[in-house]
Amino acid sequence: MIKYESIAKDIQEKIEQGIYKPNDQLPFEAEMCETYGVSRITVKKAMDLLVMRGMVIKRRGSGTFVKNITLPANDEYSFSTSNQFSGFFHTEGHKDVRSEIKEFQIINPPEIVAQRLKITEEDFVYYIERIRYSEGVPNVVEYTYMPIDVIPGIKKDILEKSIYEYISEGLGLKIKSAHRTVRATLPTVQEEEYLEIEHCFPILEVEQVAFLDDGRIFEYSKSRHRGDKLELKTVSVQ
Repeated sequence: MIKYESIAKDIQEKIEQGIYKPNDQLPFEAEMCETYGVSRITVKKAMDLLVMRGMVIKRRGSGTFVKNITLPANDEYSFSTSNQFSGFFHTEGHKDVRSEIKEFQIINPPEIVAQRLKITEEDFVYYIERIRYSEGVPNVVEYTYMPIDVIPGIKKDILEKSIYEYISEGLGLKIKSAHRTVRATLPTVQEEEYLEIEHCFPILEVEQVAFLDDGRIFEYSKSRHRGDKLELKTVSVQ
């Protein structure tokens, strides 16, 4: 890893851990140069990278500050940069959250799934189909594929809670990033029953390929959300 990328990674981790809080001012360039033993140019590149990622903002004449991207609390299920890898179980906070497992098996992946996971059709994956509830209301139907050699040991009791918590705490793996495509669509007849919605009630589909910090793909999934239960918020940076 290039030095400025390593510095940006260290600062980003401190932001994510709450060491640097929203609106906090980061140390000045001279202090960072001394801390990391690098030149001002290297520190500037690290800061520019964090600006590009939407983590910090530079204020002319004042310095560099942690960007406040905290989203207002509401009753919607939201994606944000701070909670996107916590999973549904934790993003719903104190609410009554539960999962209903509709299907759980080990299979050979269909061709399109194998392509997304960068594996062969002869490999084995978990196929997981779950309905996620919040306060007794079905919010989303999840269709998830995970390679068993990357994420071993998944059992039913894990599926009833948080798979992401198992990955990070149970297996000690670090979830790094996810590529998502969001599209509006209509539910299948089965999904109308699962989500307790009327015919032609709109839903949002989130298609995702997720990566560990070592570059391995650990998940390909499609989440089909009730249109009144998903609010997608993003941060754009210029």
